[in-house]
Amino acid sequence: MQKVSIYTDGACKGNPEGPGGYGVVLLYTDSNNKTHRKELSAGFRNTTNNRMEILAAVVGLEALKKPCEVDLYSDSQYLVKAIEEKWIERWQKNGWMRDVKKGIKAKNIDLWQRLLKAMEPHKVTFHWVRGHSGHPENERCDQLATEAASQPNLPEDAREYS
Repeated sequence: MQKVSIYTDGACKGNPEGPGGYGVVLLYTDSNNKTHRKELSAGFRNTTNNRMEILAAVVGLEALKKPCEVDLYSDSQYLVKAIEEKWIERWQKNGWMRDVKKGIKAKNIDLWQRLLKAMEPHKVTFHWVRGHSGHPENERCDQLATEAASQPNLPEDAREYS
């Protein structure tokens, strides 16, 4: 199984009109022992940082063409804890409720479901990399997300994702 490292970042701020953006970097070595790098980024309007963080992870996993062993690095403690501390499993078991007694639904259910589907063929390990920690790939993802979010005029196809 091929090993892939995915570094993600999401940003909700930038343009005063309120778009968000994400940055994703995939690093992998091919059968000839050559290292490859693929960068993905996009801007989105009217969204939250948590949604961008989840979407960045989804986009990175969906970009993989075959099952891989993945190390996914994110500065989103929310994203990593939801997986590693099994919050998602609890939410699913409770009908996607975060707090059954209070009747509070989990947020971002559509993206969590998409993430779980994107993870299915892979062996994924999530790693929390504290934001702005100096890790070069995390900093590059932060730069990509910021660039995507800071564009004064996002292209026509920049989707609404609120």
